[in-house]
Amino acid sequence: MSSGSAPSAEDFDEWYSNMRDSVAHKEIHQRHLGLPPRLLSSSLLTWDGIAEVVEALRLEPGHRLLDLACGRGGYGLEIASRTGARLIGVDFARAALDQARILAQQFDSVNAEFRLGDLADTTLPEGSVDAVVCVDAIQFKATAASFGEIRRVLRPGGRVALTTWEAVAPADERVPARIRAVDAETGLTGAGFSNVVVRERPQWRAAERAMWEEAAALDPGEDPALRSLHDEGVHVLSAFDLTRRVLATATAGN
Repeated sequence: MSSGSAPSAEDFDEWYSNMRDSVAHKEIHQRHLGLPPRLLSSSLLTWDGIAEVVEALRLEPGHRLLDLACGRGGYGLEIASRTGARLIGVDFARAALDQARILAQQFDSVNAEFRLGDLADTTLPEGSVDAVVCVDAIQFKATAASFGEIRRVLRPGGRVALTTWEAVAPADERVPARIRAVDAETGLTGAGFSNVVVRERPQWRAAERAMWEEAAALDPGEDPALRSLHDEGVHVLSAFDLTRRVLATATAGN
C-alpha cells in the first residue's frame, strides 16, 4: 500500500488478514528485504535499514519507544529487542494489532503493548516517550497534525526516525497525491524539531525494485495477498523513478 488513495482502517484490516494466511507473500518480502522469518513485514524497510534506524534513535535500555502505525509490530519489536527499550505500538487497524500481540510472544525479552490510535491521535500523554519510529506510514497522513502529534508525545531531546517516500518533483501528477504531499523536512521543522536530516536511501530502493518486479511478474492465483502485491507492483513500477526513498531523523526541541 505504498501508493494510491489513502485506505481506511477496514481496508487495512482486510489486507492484514489476507497476509496472515499467505506464506508466499511472506517469503517474497523476507527474501528481498533480507528479513528473518520471525519479523512479519507489512512495510519495505530492509534488514540493513533497521540497523540505521536503531542508530538514529539512540535508545537506551528502559527507554520508551513508540512504533507509530506499527502494523503487525515486527519492526518495533526488533528495534526494542536490540536496544532494551519498552515498546508501545499504535495502529488504527485491529487486525494488525491482533497479529502484533501474537508476534510479541516470540520476543520474550521485549516489554511491549499495542493499542488503537492514529497517526494524528495516538492517545498517549504528552512527553511520554523517548523515541518514535514510523516505518513507511507517514505518507498516509502527512499533515501538520501528524508531525505535531509525534512532537507532542516525545520528551524534550527525544528522537524520531521516519522512513517514507517523497516525489522527485512534487508537482508531477504522475506521482500519487499522497506521496506528493510528503515533505519530511518541512513537516518536522514545522512541528518544532531540530537537527532535521533527510537522507536518500538508494540501496533500500534497489531492494524494493527487485521485489516489485517479481511481484508484477507473478501469477497470484487465488491468493488475495499475492493479488494485492501483484497489483501494487504493477502500479508502483509505472512511476518508480519519480519517487525517492528517504530516512528522516530529528530531535525534539525543549
